[in-house]
Amino acid sequence: MKKTILGAATLGAMALAVTGASAQTQMQTQPASGFYVGLGVGANFHSRENGNFGPVGGRIDFRTGHVVVLNAGYAFGNGIRAEIEAAYRENQVDHISAGGVRANRQQGWLRQYGVMGNAYYDIPVGVNLGGFSINPYVGAGLGFMWSDYDDVRGDFTGSTVAVIKGSGRLAFQGIAGIAVGLDAVVPGLSLTTEYRYLNTRERDARSARFTAVETRGSFRGDNHNHAVLLGLRYAFGTPAPTPVVAPAPAPAPAPARTFLVFFDWDRADLTDRARQIIAEAATNARTVSSTRIEVSGHADRTGAAAYNQRLSVRRAEAVAAELVRRGINRNEITIQGFGFDRPLVPTAQGVREPQNRRVEIVLR
Repeated sequence: MKKTILGAATLGAMALAVTGASAQTQMQTQPASGFYVGLGVGANFHSRENGNFGPVGGRIDFRTGHVVVLNAGYAFGNGIRAEIEAAYRENQVDHISAGGVRANRQQGWLRQYGVMGNAYYDIPVGVNLGGFSINPYVGAGLGFMWSDYDDVRGDFTGSTVAVIKGSGRLAFQGIAGIAVGLDAVVPGLSLTTEYRYLNTRERDARSARFTAVETRGSFRGDNHNHAVLLGLRYAFGTPAPTPVVAPAPAPAPAPARTFLVFFDWDRADLTDRARQIIAEAATNARTVSSTRIEVSGHADRTGAAAYNQRLSVRRAEAVAAELVRRGINRNEITIQGFGFDRPLVPTAQGVREPQNRRVEIVLR
């Protein structure tokens, strides 16, 4: 049982590792629907069988073997799937005991052939990692299993025990697995990892024990199988997944455009050049569909602060009036004056600087 748990953990880790190597496109996960086929291979752990070799109690132990499963089914689109399965299991004899004595030498194989009808439920967890969906599922099956003892023989001192043939019995199984959807690579393809427990009713295997006097008996063995499988499943007609397109980023706001209108010393009237610049600003405001026009007046550092504050506002109002005359709505314009607090060219107090006697028109 420890081997089974370790095997299941290993295969589960392999499935998760596949999801780590994922593409960046995210896809929507939908319940499986339509016809599919599958193939699984893995390790089969067959339980010890206890019975009688004639009047003598005996036991057969098996080595870890292998299992191959082929299936075909239909998914109904609501998480329910139904399928037919053909399976083959094979385990080599490890040792044989009779009457509490272990054989000096043993040989043979147990080969099992089964046909099962299975029903599954895909658990809707909706996990999606980088375009690879993770879909756990559980299932149960009912069918028929044939057991064939191929040359099973144990040699004891003075005698030989031979299991001649096996038999068929009703079988049932429980299944738990994880499917990793590889739609980002091949639409409809999934990697599966499963644990299966399979059991049949107690079955007979005719046996013979040869000593000085030949005796015959019936070996009644329990048939418990634990299997861990890794496989592939392909669903027909699966459309390519639709990428979840991230919304386009909002366009960056257009950079503000600034126009500078200069004034003579201690003046707030507009020169011809100033009117040309204001006309250009008005034309651009209509072209770029600006929503706000900021008009800011400034002065140089001559004179008192209060006087220059009023002068900067008058300059701004003169420019705004010209913008209105050029077709700009007055409610689109904001006016403010900064006096000599924000010089374009830093100077000492009392210095006349033409570039500081200005109005800035900013289109936003």
